[in-house]
Amino acid sequence: MSDAATRAWTAMRSLVLELHDRRSAVAEETGMSFLRVKALGKLLPGPLPMRELAARLLVDAPYTTVLVDDLEERGLVRREANPADRRSKLVHVTDAGRELAARAHAVQSQPPAPMRDLDGVELERLAAVLEQLVARSQDAAQPGAEAASTSRSRPA
Repeated sequence: MSDAATRAWTAMRSLVLELHDRRSAVAEETGMSFLRVKALGKLLPGPLPMRELAARLLVDAPYTTVLVDDLEERGLVRREANPADRRSKLVHVTDAGRELAARAHAVQSQPPAPMRDLDGVELERLAAVLEQLVARSQDAAQPGAEAASTSRSRPA
C-alpha cells in the first residue's frame, strides 16, 4: 500500500470516526442505540432472515433477537414466517421504522463545517473520488469480483 493511500485512509477514519462521529447524535435523535438504527438501515432494502441480519450487523444471533424484540416493541419492525424456510423468521421494517431511519440518515448526512467550507471544485473532486471508492468496494464485495477487479485499469 502506498504512503499516500495510508495517509488518505487514516485521514478518512479520523474525520468520520473521531472528529465528526455522528453515532451519539443519531442515538439522541432517535432515542435508541446506534446499533438499533443500523439494523433498521440494513432492513430498508427489504426483509431479512434473523440470521442474515445478525451477519450484516456483525453480532451473534441471541443479541440480534434482543435488538429485534426491542425494535418490534417500538413498532419499527415486524417478524413473519419465512415462506422459503418456515423454521426461520423474516424481519420487515414498518413505515414507522422507515421514518425513524430517514431521521437518522438526515443526522448522519450533515457534512461538518470544515467540509462545507471547501470550495465547489474541491468538493466535486472529493465527492468523485469517494464515490469511485464506494463503487469499487461494492464491486469487490460481489461474487467473482476478484478476477474482474484485476482487469480494470487504474484512474489517472
